[in-house]
Amino acid sequence: MYKGFYGLREKPFSKTPDPRFLFMSRVHEEALARLQYSVEELDVALLTGGIGSGKTTISRALMDSVGPGYRFCFVFNPILSPLEFLRLLAHDLGVVSPSATKDDLLRELTEEMYRCHGEGIVPVLVIDEAQMIPGREVFDEIRLLTNFQLDDTNLLSVILMGQPELRERLAEPIYEPLRQRIGIQYHLNPLTLEETLDYIDFRLTVAGGEPGLFLPDAVLRIFELSGGVPRRINSIATNALLEGFARDAAVIDAVIIDDSSEELVV
Repeated sequence: MYKGFYGLREKPFSKTPDPRFLFMSRVHEEALARLQYSVEELDVALLTGGIGSGKTTISRALMDSVGPGYRFCFVFNPILSPLEFLRLLAHDLGVVSPSATKDDLLRELTEEMYRCHGEGIVPVLVIDEAQMIPGREVFDEIRLLTNFQLDDTNLLSVILMGQPELRERLAEPIYEPLRQRIGIQYHLNPLTLEETLDYIDFRLTVAGGEPGLFLPDAVLRIFELSGGVPRRINSIATNALLEGFARDAAVIDAVIIDDSSEELVV
């Protein structure tokens, strides 16, 4: 609706985790670099950040950046029993019909790990929203997966992603064995005001538009309302574009931001 009015090919502030729209702030560059190092070293990594900070988008960018020698196994809903978790991993690794018993399932996983290694493929297990894992048992299975080794080489990399409470949970004494396996840790902080301006202009440009559509006073209000969280920025900016289109406004100012955000839950 507003795309043609503002000369956009596509929606610049979509909520889907499209790596093309990943704005590489300082913290996002650092997060991606650390995850790249982690998978190259077949290590265990922990990435935390608030809701909407860009964790999922970074994981997609990671998959695109490391090349075909890595097979990514994503777990988006980790509310699973230990057996369900292992069966999901086995299926993603290529087991057509994973066994229903743990002994057979572990044998199948072992075979798949060695097969991938023989073909020069590194499995990368990415668990999103890991703070939702229901009990210690699944965390224990994750830790035991890191025991898959050949000589002095691990056979898979593991990335745990979640909200800040995940870090707090793993700090508990019962998770010490898993915590000792984590080689890389990083927390995504919100964008600064300057980065918020660059973020908005970057996404407008990727979508085919021109930077500067949002005036400085509008960017300041977006930053104040969003706290620099990318997902919140997207929601506010999208509503502002709709409001600006309705008003035939050539640019977006702070008045439009305030008027379009009155009933917006960010």
